[in-house]
Amino acid sequence: MNLISRIEWRLYKTLRCLRLKNHHPTIIASNCIGTFIYYDMKMRFNSPTINLSFDMNDFVRFLENLHGYLEQPVVPYEDDRFDYPCGMVGDVEIRFNHYKTVEEAAAKWNERKQRIDWDNLFIIGIDGDGCTYESMQRFDSLPYKNKVIFTHKPYPEFTSAYYLRGFEDRDGVYRPTDFKDQFLIRRYMDQFDYISFLNGKGFK
Repeated sequence: MNLISRIEWRLYKTLRCLRLKNHHPTIIASNCIGTFIYYDMKMRFNSPTINLSFDMNDFVRFLENLHGYLEQPVVPYEDDRFDYPCGMVGDVEIRFNHYKTVEEAAAKWNERKQRIDWDNLFIIGIDGDGCTYESMQRFDSLPYKNKVIFTHKPYPEFTSAYYLRGFEDRDGVYRPTDFKDQFLIRRYMDQFDYISFLNGKGFK
């Protein structure tokens, strides 16, 4: 990253901050996209889904009974596929990618779930992490006003789908928080105008 690109990147994020009107959203995300948005916009983490990820099929089930799952404790769970701690909330597995222990992750989860603003919810998912077409259908039917699922190809049949370019050669969206290989510093997720989304203007 050269100096000009770094300066432009800081200016880009500053201008996005200035456009933001909704400074206290609760972003329930299936991976770290929500965390990056909170961090970039200098907002408090008003969501338990920080620095973690879900299998998308689990995430949809979690959203279908959000109140119920949030009332359940985080229970340690051993998953040999991962080298970081995992836990269960009911029958939903949570991968605590950026925590050292389940106990640390559970403490943050419990602290931040108390901050949820149920009247200011924004839901973000992806068609990766094991997502199936059925899960996209169920996601699209969820009773949340503000929801989006990033997809690796167009799905015009789903009103909540947003085609995130750059993953056409994959089976789904993969690491949308990664930076693209180009002069201007941008992540794949930056194709999406999340400021308009958080301001209640929708997308498309």
